[in-house]
This record gives sequence, structure tokens and C-alpha cells, in this order.
Amino acid sequence: MGNIKALFFDIDGTLVPFGEHEPPKEVVEALAEVRGKGVKVFIATGRHINWVDNLGTLETDGFVTANGSLCLEPDRKTVIYKHCIPPEDMDRLMDFSHRSEMPIVAIPADGEIIIDKEDENVALVKEMLNMPTVRIAPLDILRGKEIVQLMAFGSEEARMRSGLFDEVLHGCEATSWNPYFCDIVPAGSDKSVGIDMMLAHHGLKLEETMAFGDGGNDVGMLRHAHVGVAMGNAEEAVKAVADYVTTSVTDHGVVNALRHFGLL
Repeated sequence: MGNIKALFFDIDGTLVPFGEHEPPKEVVEALAEVRGKGVKVFIATGRHINWVDNLGTLETDGFVTANGSLCLEPDRKTVIYKHCIPPEDMDRLMDFSHRSEMPIVAIPADGEIIIDKEDENVALVKEMLNMPTVRIAPLDILRGKEIVQLMAFGSEEARMRSGLFDEVLHGCEATSWNPYFCDIVPAGSDKSVGIDMMLAHHGLKLEETMAFGDGGNDVGMLRHAHVGVAMGNAEEAVKAVADYVTTSVTDHGVVNALRHFGLL
């Protein structure tokens, strides 16, 4: 695969095993070797850049964050692309949050992340993902701010029953890679959109890309990239859209795929 010039990696369950707080040493070394050959390495994650704290010493060429809503240079500050939740959706959500028991996380472009309330689902996710402490505050304090992503906790059934999407978030869409919450992004946002923005910025072509993922929010990215690689631990729906299924994140999955395609 000598034509591959850009690699895009999900983090949780792809580069970093769940329960761990950085990529395995072999992955860091492999990606350093690949970059040394002139191949660019990008992160493509549902996390906001302020929550990308689990890459250890891994060096990258840029970040697709918030499921494609916010793309940044390696300095983590310079914005390449930004797509925000419609302000009218946020206004309705602020009203909704006062009458609902569902915890909502709001993620502004500037990274001042808040959650309006916490419950047992939030506690489970914080432990699972080693998430930093998030300020508890009413969503109203974000009125007028640019919001690139939301998170709604609870089951899919509970979210549907609440009317969150039918009645409140008309200009948004949800994607889920965890049973305890969903990520909510502006309609038309997706990791694949973030990939396109990053490629345009670097003068690269889609046929020069390979993407790695394991969760539902990676499906669009794996379909879109020239080569989509699903981890062995991926959901079946993710494996179904992939061009190649490697071994698990805990069984040398990234390194084995890079060797399979001749990048190592």
C-alpha cells in the first residue's frame, strides 16, 4: 500500500485499550516509524481536544475531534475547521434540561466543558474513560457560545422517549459508541467530514487514506477512507463496513494491520 499517505485513528478501543490511559509502546514506536517514512498520522476522535489526554508520547500531525466538528493543528489550538450546534437547538435544550433528569454535557469550541447534572451512568463513563472532572453547571451559562458537541446520558430508549431529538435538537444527529451515552453533533458532522477538511488542509487525496476504528461513530469514517480497518474488538456493524478486520486492540491490532498493508 505504497500510496497511503495519511492514517486516521480513533483513540478509545483503537489506539488505547479501554481501561488503559495511553497507547501501547509498540503502537507509539510503529507510528513514529510510519511518520518517518513520510506518512501523516492523524487522530479522529469523539473527544474534545481538552479530553485528548491519553496519547502518552504519541506524536501526530493533527486532530479531528468532537466527531468531526472541530479539527485542529498539532498545536491543539489552531482551528482548521469548526461546525457548531444551531443556536436555536441550544435554546430549546436549555429549557429541556430544566425539566429532564437526563445528564447533558455541552462541549464549547473553547473547551470550557460543563455537565448540567450527574447520575450513575455518568459515574460509570468517567471511570471507564478516565475522564477529567467536569464542572457541574446549568447549560444556560453557555448561552451565546459556540457549541461543537453534546453528550446525552442514559439508554437509547430513554433518549428517544424524552423527545430530545423529535422536539429539541432538530439540527443535530446522534452517534453512539458506548451503551451509557451518545455523542450529539451538528447535522452533517461526522469523522468523515473531518477527514475531508484535514486532507484539503494538507493537500492530500482521499485515495491516499487509511482509517482505523472500533465503534459506531467510526462507521462513516471507515466507509469513507480509501481503506477502512476495523479492530478485532469492534462492534459487528463496524466490521461489516470495513475493508479489513485486524486483531484486537489488546492483541497488536494496529501494528498487525500496518504490517499487513506493508506500512511497516
